[in-house]
Amino acid sequence: MMMSNHFFHLVEFSPWPIIMSFNLISLGSSIIIMIMYKKTMIMIMSVFMIIAVKFQWWRDIVREALYNGCHSKMVKQGISMGMLAFITSELCFFISFFWMYFYLSLSPDTSLSSTWPPKGIEPTNYLDIPLLNTLILLTSGFLITWSHYSMMINLPNIMKTTCMLTIIMGTYFFSIQMYEYYVITFDFSDSVFSSSFFILTGFHGFHVIVGILFIMVNFVRFKNFNFSISSTAGFDYSVWYWHFVDVIWLFLCMFLYWWSM
Repeated sequence: MMMSNHFFHLVEFSPWPIIMSFNLISLGSSIIIMIMYKKTMIMIMSVFMIIAVKFQWWRDIVREALYNGCHSKMVKQGISMGMLAFITSELCFFISFFWMYFYLSLSPDTSLSSTWPPKGIEPTNYLDIPLLNTLILLTSGFLITWSHYSMMINLPNIMKTTCMLTIIMGTYFFSIQMYEYYVITFDFSDSVFSSSFFILTGFHGFHVIVGILFIMVNFVRFKNFNFSISSTAGFDYSVWYWHFVDVIWLFLCMFLYWWSM
């Protein structure tokens, strides 16, 4: 075994990064197949594989930190910087699609009847499902903050309750979003407005699923006594990510729903 006389963690060889990369490529291809040919089986298999690899990868990281003692203070700082960089990259991802949306909407050409939304497209009333989803997601953000605060002041029962309520609220949000897709009056191929709508809300929904899984993993870890008052890094990252999802939804609600009306 290599000697470790420094504060950093030289990770061992892991198959999960390359497997996750191939699964993400498969997911992207399966989404295109679903849109073009209405076949969902490949996408379901890709999502299942991504979830399986994610749990295996996180399991190895938890073992390194909890049982092998590989995560020193310097390593934790590096992981925190990596998480911030990841959230920043996700922010840039959404900014690119918002850029597309504003480019199309601020100066609609004659093919769109010079109006936005295009003629024949009836956007969802922002006081209907969007308002309900906004209240649900903001409440879940409050609950996850309360859960984190309860863990920091050593109130485990309140932490478990508020964390579980956050998971329930996130799942409820996603279910309502799927219901909106079912009752909406336009589909992906009707216009650039509908394409923009489904791309932005769809990717946000995917991030909601990731955030729910993130919080669920940390909830299980807390029940297994993997956290302490001085060691809450994993749960901190899930809180950061969930607040990022909250903020993105506020912009979606403002521009996709309210501004489009």
